[in-house]
Amino acid sequence: MSVMNILIVDDERYSRQELVHLLNEFQSVTVCGEADSGEEAVLKALQLHPDVVFLDVEMPGMNGMEAARTLLELKKPPHIVFATAYPEFAAEAFRYEAVDYLLKPYDEDQLKQTVKRLEKRIHGALKEEPSTRKGKLSVDIEGEIHYLDPNDILFIYRDDKVSRIIVKNGEYEVKMALKELENRLSSFSFFRIHKGYLVNLQYVMRLTPWFNGAYQLELEGVTEKLSVSRNYVKALRAELEL
Repeated sequence: MSVMNILIVDDERYSRQELVHLLNEFQSVTVCGEADSGEEAVLKALQLHPDVVFLDVEMPGMNGMEAARTLLELKKPPHIVFATAYPEFAAEAFRYEAVDYLLKPYDEDQLKQTVKRLEKRIHGALKEEPSTRKGKLSVDIEGEIHYLDPNDILFIYRDDKVSRIIVKNGEYEVKMALKELENRLSSFSFFRIHKGYLVNLQYVMRLTPWFNGAYQLELEGVTEKLSVSRNYVKALRAELEL
């Protein structure tokens, strides 16, 4: 997979540095430039031809929305990700075909999902069908090694100091952190809907509004409704919808 070139635009130097630091953790990304205004963003885009522009909204002079409108008129327009401290502009942002709308302070898990979405948009990466994937998840239960088929796992959640793996016919308690389980299951259709929950997208049935921007998720074979944090809703819908 070729590397995505990203231009970061923010009038606050610290915010740019933070985003550069976070994006440098991804092998599929390189930060090709920075700009501190909408006007400079357009000039840098013409010079550097970035694949993606991470764009602040509130900036002196040309603001982020105005810059996005101009960038989309280029011969080869970049993908836009808004990165801002202002949640109230989210609805307007998606009029400019924004891939995502990130809020400061940045959530690393949400940024990870944003990068995945960009990879799919830019490289057209098709997910391998679950039935063709190989390998099982090994878990240590009282000294015995159990091998779980990832396609049989409904969801996983963090409960105090353990992670609970819910499968079609039971439940397993393991000491592995949720982050480690997420990494080990990264080639399967799992998605984090909350800091403490990881679900198998194969079993998603319904997503319904709850309150304060959060949603509830219903899975096949699961009676309880799972809470989806508002920070993950847009990325979840993008994963689920054709």
